[in-house]
Amino acid sequence: MTPDRADESVGAGEGQAAGAPTPSRLPREWVAAALRRERAKVGISLSELAKRAGIAKSTLSQLEAATGNPGIETLWALAVALGVPFSVLVESPAPAVTVIRAGEGPTVEAEQASYTGTLLSSGPAGVRRDIYRITVDPGSARESDAHIPGTVEHLIVSTGRLLAGPSDATVELSAGDYMSYRGDVPHLYEALDPGTTFVLVMQHN
Repeated sequence: MTPDRADESVGAGEGQAAGAPTPSRLPREWVAAALRRERAKVGISLSELAKRAGIAKSTLSQLEAATGNPGIETLWALAVALGVPFSVLVESPAPAVTVIRAGEGPTVEAEQASYTGTLLSSGPAGVRRDIYRITVDPGSARESDAHIPGTVEHLIVSTGRLLAGPSDATVELSAGDYMSYRGDVPHLYEALDPGTTFVLVMQHN
């Protein structure tokens, strides 16, 4: 990730299967409030956080002002720099009962691959796990940098076929297959069929 790269995510409906509902966009205010809150907890300046995350200071300033539109890569880099799970930057206050319909939920898209992630549930205090619904189409693989130390990823393929796992030990998976692997090393996801979907559970130790 370089400071001068674009941080605009692709259009909301791009990469979705024909006839599929368009995911709701991640409210910028959620990200802005979370970034300001977590940066204050760590006690670092805007410039220092931008440096640690490898993004431009102007980009971070826009995000904290709720005028930027970050992709997954930018948010992951900021989460790692802050030492928090990704979900902390995109979650909303949860009601007593939560129902997220298919095609709904806070969604962000990758900038360099046809990959869409929807946060379904973040781990409450004392339960460090987050649940996502992922949609990915053939094309460029979604290559992920290492997450915070101790992260373990669990995934179950819902539809299609997927190549996933640590970058040096990927496995081909089909609908119904389960896999777990370390998320604190570089890893990737690559769809082998159009409209591939899977549920991803991130465990933070």
